[in-house]
Amino acid sequence: MARVRDVSIDEVPEHLQPVYRRFAEEYGPFLNQVRVFAHRPPVLEHLMGMLLDLADEALLPKRYLEIAVVVVSKLNECTYCVAHHAPRLVEHGLDPETVDRILDPDCPGLGPVERLVRDYAVAVTEHPQRIRDAIFERLREHFTEPQLVELTLRIALCGFFNRFNEAMQIGMEDGVLEHVLASGTRLAPPADAAQ
Repeated sequence: MARVRDVSIDEVPEHLQPVYRRFAEEYGPFLNQVRVFAHRPPVLEHLMGMLLDLADEALLPKRYLEIAVVVVSKLNECTYCVAHHAPRLVEHGLDPETVDRILDPDCPGLGPVERLVRDYAVAVTEHPQRIRDAIFERLREHFTEPQLVELTLRIALCGFFNRFNEAMQIGMEDGVLEHVLASGTRLAPPADAAQ
């Protein structure tokens, strides 16, 4: 249970109920998270609404987006986000071992662009003030400027969600852990992973 009470859909303004419902059901199984964010209707409207809008536009390939989210969530040790997003990477064609070892420098199963996205997510999360122009030159070979803006936004926003989820102690929804097990991924790094 989270550190604040759950807000049900019937407690939010009627015009925001579709955002609440879509985020909880269509965006992913994020009911426990939306129940906490619903304490603040502007956050529900603009933050969750923005994520739904971005998903509808699908400007970034989902595979790259999910790589970035899993990398940031693993770096920040957000079990909630890893559990929700690691299985999505398997659904987008990555091997479970690749997902489990995605932070390893020599991660098996990542192509050059996927490694670039992974490395950029690490840089934005760990040392954004030291990112060199060279990485942007490589990113520009594969992504448009709007895609780069969104990729950077989603990486930084993921860090926010990681911290929010952990601070508020948002628990897993029913079925999420079973989905992780069915995907073959793990929430903790393999015992022999590089330190």
